[in-house]
Amino acid sequence: MADRDALPLPLEVRARLAELELELSEGDITQKGYEKKRSKLLGAYLPHPSGLEASLAHERRPPMAPSSASRYHRRRSSGTRDERYRSDVHTEAVQAALAKHKERKMAVPMPSKRRSLVVQTSMDAYTPPDTSSGSEEEGGQGEGTPTSSQGSVSMEHWISRAIHQGSTTSSSSSSTQSGGSGAAGRLADVLAQTHVGKSGPIAHLSLKRKTMLGVAENGNMRRSCEFGSDLLWPPPLESDENHSAPPDVTTYTSEHPVQVERPQVSTVPRTTPKYGNAELMETGDGVPVSSRVSAKIQQLVNTLKQPRRPPLREFFVDDFEELLEVQQPDPNQPRPEGAQMIAIRGEPLGVVTNWPPSLEAALQRWGTISPKAPCLTTMDTNGKPLYVLTYGKLWSRSIKVAYNILHKLGTKQEPMVRPGDRVALVFPNNDPAAFMVAFYGCLLAEVVPVPIEVPLTRKDAGSQQIGFLLGSCGVTVALTSDACHKGLPKGPTGEIPQFKGWPKLLWFVTESKHLSKPPRDWFPHIKDANNDTAYIEYKTCKDGSVLGVTVTRIALLTHCQALTQSCGYTEAEIIVNVLDFKKDVGLWHGILTSVMNMMHVISIPYSLMKVNPLSWIQKVCQYKGKVACVKSRDMHWALVAHRDQRDINLSSLRMLVVADGSNPWSISSCDAFLNVFQSKGLRPEVICPCASSAEALTVAIRRPTDDSNQPPGRGVLSMQGLSYGVIRVDSEERLSVLTVQDVGTVMPGALMCVVKPEGVPQLCRTDEIGELCVCSIATGMSYYGLSGMTKNTFEVFPMSSSGAPISEYPFTRTGLLGFIGPGGLVFVSGKMDGLMVVSGRRHNADDIVATALAVEPMKFVYRGRIAVFSVTVLHDERIVVVAEQRPDSTEEDSFQWMSRVLQAIDSIHNVGVFCLALVPANTLPKTPLGGIHLSETKQLFLEGSLHPCNVLMCPHTCVTNLPKPRQKQPEIGPASVMVGNLVSGKRIAQASGRDLGQIEDNDQARKFLFLSEVLQWRAQTTPDHVLFTLLSSRGTVLSSLTCLQLHKRAEKIATMLMERGHLQDGDHVALVYPPGIDLIAAFYGCLYAGCVPITVRPPHPQNIATTLPTVKMIVEVSRSACVMTSQIISKLLKSKEASAAVDVRSWPPVLDTDDLPKKKPPQLYKPSNPDTLAYLDFSVSTTGMLAGVKMSHTATSAFCRSIKLQCELYPSREVAICLDPYCGLGFVLWCLCSVYSGHQSILIPPSELEVNPALWLLAVSQFRVRDTFCSYSVMELCTKGLGLQTESLKSRGLDLSRVRTCVVVAEERPRIALTQSFSKLFKDLGLHPRAVSTSFGCRVNLAICLQGTSGPDPTTVFVDMRALRHDRVRLVERGSPHSLPLMESGKILPGVRIIIANPETKGPLGDSHLGEIWVHCSHNGSGYFTVYGDEALQSDHFNSHLSFGDTQTLWARTGYLGFLRRTELTDASGERHDALYVVGALDEAMELRGMRYHPIDIETSVIRTHKSIMECAVFPWTNLLVVVVELEGSEQEALDLVPLVTNAVLEEHYLIVGVVVVVDIGVIPINSRGEKQRMHLRDGFLADQLDPIYVAYNM
Repeated sequence: MADRDALPLPLEVRARLAELELELSEGDITQKGYEKKRSKLLGAYLPHPSGLEASLAHERRPPMAPSSASRYHRRRSSGTRDERYRSDVHTEAVQAALAKHKERKMAVPMPSKRRSLVVQTSMDAYTPPDTSSGSEEEGGQGEGTPTSSQGSVSMEHWISRAIHQGSTTSSSSSSTQSGGSGAAGRLADVLAQTHVGKSGPIAHLSLKRKTMLGVAENGNMRRSCEFGSDLLWPPPLESDENHSAPPDVTTYTSEHPVQVERPQVSTVPRTTPKYGNAELMETGDGVPVSSRVSAKIQQLVNTLKQPRRPPLREFFVDDFEELLEVQQPDPNQPRPEGAQMIAIRGEPLGVVTNWPPSLEAALQRWGTISPKAPCLTTMDTNGKPLYVLTYGKLWSRSIKVAYNILHKLGTKQEPMVRPGDRVALVFPNNDPAAFMVAFYGCLLAEVVPVPIEVPLTRKDAGSQQIGFLLGSCGVTVALTSDACHKGLPKGPTGEIPQFKGWPKLLWFVTESKHLSKPPRDWFPHIKDANNDTAYIEYKTCKDGSVLGVTVTRIALLTHCQALTQSCGYTEAEIIVNVLDFKKDVGLWHGILTSVMNMMHVISIPYSLMKVNPLSWIQKVCQYKGKVACVKSRDMHWALVAHRDQRDINLSSLRMLVVADGSNPWSISSCDAFLNVFQSKGLRPEVICPCASSAEALTVAIRRPTDDSNQPPGRGVLSMQGLSYGVIRVDSEERLSVLTVQDVGTVMPGALMCVVKPEGVPQLCRTDEIGELCVCSIATGMSYYGLSGMTKNTFEVFPMSSSGAPISEYPFTRTGLLGFIGPGGLVFVSGKMDGLMVVSGRRHNADDIVATALAVEPMKFVYRGRIAVFSVTVLHDERIVVVAEQRPDSTEEDSFQWMSRVLQAIDSIHNVGVFCLALVPANTLPKTPLGGIHLSETKQLFLEGSLHPCNVLMCPHTCVTNLPKPRQKQPEIGPASVMVGNLVSGKRIAQASGRDLGQIEDNDQARKFLFLSEVLQWRAQTTPDHVLFTLLSSRGTVLSSLTCLQLHKRAEKIATMLMERGHLQDGDHVALVYPPGIDLIAAFYGCLYAGCVPITVRPPHPQNIATTLPTVKMIVEVSRSACVMTSQIISKLLKSKEASAAVDVRSWPPVLDTDDLPKKKPPQLYKPSNPDTLAYLDFSVSTTGMLAGVKMSHTATSAFCRSIKLQCELYPSREVAICLDPYCGLGFVLWCLCSVYSGHQSILIPPSELEVNPALWLLAVSQFRVRDTFCSYSVMELCTKGLGLQTESLKSRGLDLSRVRTCVVVAEERPRIALTQSFSKLFKDLGLHPRAVSTSFGCRVNLAICLQGTSGPDPTTVFVDMRALRHDRVRLVERGSPHSLPLMESGKILPGVRIIIANPETKGPLGDSHLGEIWVHCSHNGSGYFTVYGDEALQSDHFNSHLSFGDTQTLWARTGYLGFLRRTELTDASGERHDALYVVGALDEAMELRGMRYHPIDIETSVIRTHKSIMECAVFPWTNLLVVVVELEGSEQEALDLVPLVTNAVLEEHYLIVGVVVVVDIGVIPINSRGEKQRMHLRDGFLADQLDPIYVAYNM
């Protein structure tokens, strides 16, 4: 069957058909009614092919090779759509493109949302029926053949109901049999399949917020800076939830090939153990994982494996080896081949003898000759004439306004307004009469009117920019009408507030009754038109800024003359104006040219059009209007509403000016309008599109000819060609074309040419698209006050290919893109403002809007509420589409629509959409006339306050200019590295602290081999010297220990161990104590008894379920023979709550030390060999590995000595310690150092700071401490908790000026931002900024660096982050791009030697390389007691040899990457000082694209992107980067973060984020040292335990 246009149908039938289609598209008749009426209409003209009606009636046919009838039908049944962008051909092209896409379907994983975020009317609409758990198997065994039972259908029925409400069960079951049609076809649409054999159809349909499973239920992931967060992630418990949730269709079945035709919801009978409602899978390291998340990720990986656009070669150097690719021009791209264009001249402007010499002269002429002639009729909202302004009244009132402006404002000596000054005109759209009077009043007074919109609120979109314009024009007076003045927002005293960004204005009401009569002798001076400025028209730019275009009096007059000539205006003609009369076409025709010709304007306000879209047509009929000025929108509205009207006659119209005729998409409105109204007397030649711009005024207009056999110009252009700026008449493909109509010819008296849009204004070739430029008197003159921009726009000299200017006169750029076709017809293909250049190709925002709106189902987004703009990310523009969705659309709908839009734009424009966002209805910022405020929308998007309800990012498909992945070079031999370093003059990176043997000091403790002996010696020589003081949360001394008291207490504990515990020497004892003095006594008691102590953090009483298993594990792994603790904790260990978490029967004997035996032991144990075990140091690493390090007596004593020397500790000193005493340096400082050095330790348990954040600093001040140690979590607590209290602390006498060293004890890269803000914050309290420093230790050596008292201050360097990814260190200046500040980790301790080695080859590295820090020192640990799972790490970590160079020394590998740098400073011995910089843990470093990334760098970038991101953690998963952010703020902000996070990571790290997970505050687990446990987080994410607010899978 031929398409409609080929049918020989009479006009009225065609018109009736068009009406029908509109009714259907507007939803006014049903599909059935439409078909009935349509077949009735066509019946007489159609031979009946047998199956046609059937095929038409089959409602939703799958789009298999559509016949033209079904194509026609589908095209027509589009819902309401923005008709400005409507083109049937285009819709059809989009459908065809989508159908093509179905063949190579993209699998788009749907994001997961929390229930509270799902915007919908009711969940019941798509919560599936509660199926029995059997339904899955039934659906599986039968390979998708429906059985009669409800079960097998329910799932699919549920899905199809979620997509198209209201299909019945039977229809959905029967349609399954028809093999891929009906519901199955629809299901296939939703569950976009991946390739055959990859996985089954996937869609995540259950959007319920799952409760945390198993152990996670009582918040094991809430973070606490102190207690119980050394989590070993508990293995997910088996959970036997019932299966009321919809069967999970994300099953991960890669082994089983799946036939794509049938929507098998679950093809495999499940044998795997159930975990909640999903399958169990294992991650790379054997962690069981729920497949809901993993299958999505798998699906994402599969999608990303699909072939992408061909990568484009060639690079530009981003000042480093890491090269971003530059898009190379495609060798096959179309190039212009035409000759160079010749400038086209318009017809001469025939000056008629009686044309007035100026516009004011015209007004004077008509006001005095024919004062009764009507000038303007205004309408009320019912369409009744409200008021008729005659030329006499206009003339007299304008004089009155002119007189009052000049003489009644200010004083006689100091008038406020003088001729030439600028005044604002603020009039509402429904009051053209008052505006007209004010405008002509200004012209007569020779002041310059600046018409602007009425500001409705103090912060209207864009109103601030208008304020800047007024300010720059020096406006001090605003003219307004009475009604408008009453409607402006008022302050409490009734004055009008100053609007944001506006200058201070005097509001002056221009109604006659408020004005004084001018004296008899006063008369305005009416001159001939000259070069003074007549008025300023405002123009909003692409970036939202507002410019003022000045129009001179001579340009104003010439423009009116040119319009009069080209439109053939005559006196007393009636013109109907729907446009905004304050600017552009509405002002030029309806206010200015009309007065020159004494015409009568019927003005239709926008508010009336809203109520009655037909009003303008009715007025044309009523007044027999000759001319109407409209936009294509008004034509569309009239089409929608016209069927209620019978007696419409448009034969009086001789010209219908289409103001936005330059928008290529207006053509469809023009065609449809003509189609329907031709039967009502509308002649085809009446429709006159025009092109205009604020700068060049009217650029071109189609003349109303009487010669109806000269058809208007049409061009069907290839989009592909247009994107290269070349005109190619449509190729045979017919999918991606743009149909443009001519906008007539050049204006009389003007010269037009087309120049290249970028760079030098060189003339285009005839088949090239460029910017139209006009040379004429009738154009704008300048941008007010902006000489530079004026030069570039209003003073352009186009050049021919030889480089000679084509004219001595300047041209004005119009901002319109287009070409001049045959016969001098002007064609416009887009605006410069809407131009987006993506990888060298030009796309027009309007075209992309049209494609998005052509995607079915149109009922889904509001027409006209869609914004397209580009943002620059990674040196290229990226396209962003933002649309308002209807409130009743479901999650499924929106997701389906989004994926279709992506596919359509990809097919038709060959360009990827970077981000597609849907926002709730009515939330985009509006312009005064109701359109979308584009720049404001873009601004909201970029600052993260758009609050979308759905987001789809496609960085994987769009970003093609990433640097090449780094290829690891075949490893160069270690020896040649050595030689290479020598040749290039780089030294091998090694350094050492002072040599312990060389230092002479009177260290008495040195003569003892064992700490236990030091304590006994101190108890004899200085029995009453206080070693330890413990503070309470109020800062009072809770308890203290002298040397003798400690010794006595330790003896009693030793007795207890031997007698009650029956322990042998060498047995292990777990000490489970809160931070305090009991812990210290118990430790020395163990040494006295010959036992090996292990300090263990006690379980948190409020969180036993998650903290107790860790305690239990350490006790078991360390093979402790007994547990020593306090009475309270021993009760806790055996309580009812504890038995729920662990098996309490399997604890070893628990001794409580609250009641000790009175007697002392027979003799104290003395170890035979100093290399035997002194204690075990157990801790959980950030990667979740539990490891116990063996510390020998030798190492312990050497450690204490090293710290004593570095910090210069003596018995007379006091040191404040606010650390956890369970492992690492914290334990050594808390328990051991005081006994060795004899200084007094003031102990502050960090948990007390949660009650009283000032406790630590007050103690430091009160005890006049010179050295203090803390952790990052303590520092953070102080910075956040005391930020606003520094003044009150000062008044309480807090003084930190005595502090000489404040050391943060850490096992990570120094957190510069935190230490600096701490220093800055407490500087006022006397803290010296140089005092704050950090230490560095790790598992193999508990302290490698520690700032100490002497020696140079810690230095900070800036390194290039991109070089660091390649394991190279390149120093840069502070503030240079990609720079990363790194602070030295303190001075290397005495007795420590460091070398930087290549972690793979184990060869030493040069200074400029990043490598693993290896350490050789007497206080290294002597090995792991047990590594959970791996014994082979022992030798590797503790006893490594270099592969060449010094191969004899035994080194321990720290597992941290860093580098050494020789500084200019000298240390105490006069040597140049070597600084060690720690970059990050090797375990945590991520290998992505062949480069090494440190999570903390990416996290820092992410946290900076939005104020609501409190914390962030990243981890890799199957080479995708997963970013988890904690949101502080409303859940509505969750989706704002997705684009921001993706952009920041792309810009700063050249990485594409695979998954963005938004979670609540406190979900990212943090251990006691304040370090993020990213691997736990990863396991929790994969096991679906994070309860995320939103998960976005980037495509």
